[in-house]
Amino acid sequence: MGQRLFLPPDGRQSEMATMIARGVRRLLRSRGFSSVTELPLVDGRRADIVAVNSEGVVLIVEIKSSPADLRADRKWRDYVAYCDRLYFAISEATPVEIAPPDAGLIVADSYGAEILREANLKRMTSASRRALLLRFAQAAADRLHRLADPAGAPDA
Repeated sequence: MGQRLFLPPDGRQSEMATMIARGVRRLLRSRGFSSVTELPLVDGRRADIVAVNSEGVVLIVEIKSSPADLRADRKWRDYVAYCDRLYFAISEATPVEIAPPDAGLIVADSYGAEILREANLKRMTSASRRALLLRFAQAAADRLHRLADPAGAPDA
C-alpha cells in the first residue's frame, strides 16, 4: 500500500483554530460537503473554510478561537456575498451568546462538531458562484499537486 500524504500546516492558525477546523470539516464531510481551508476570495480576504456539496451549495465557516477573536471580527458580513450560508465555528470554551445571531453557529472540537444554529439560506449571484467554484477547484487541485510533487508545484 502507498504512503499517506499530508498537507503541512500553513502556520497561520492557532492550535485552537486548527482543532476547530478539523472538527468542522469532519461534520461537513458527514453531510456531503467537500471543503478547503484558507481560500482566497475575489476581494482579497481569506475564508477559513469553504465547503461545497454535489448540488453546488456553498458554505463559508469562519473560525473564532476565542471570545476576543469573535468580538473583534468586523468583516464577517463581507463573506455573505461569497456563499449561500455563513457560519461561525467556536469551541465549547466560547460563550454562544456572543456569536452574531445573523449567522449560523457550530461548536467544534478536534473530533467533531455540532450545528447549534442553522445559517439562513441567501443564494449568491451566479457570477459570484462561478468565480468562487473556480477558486475552490484550483486551490484543491494545486494542493493535491503539491502533495504529489512538492518540488514541482508553486506555492499557493
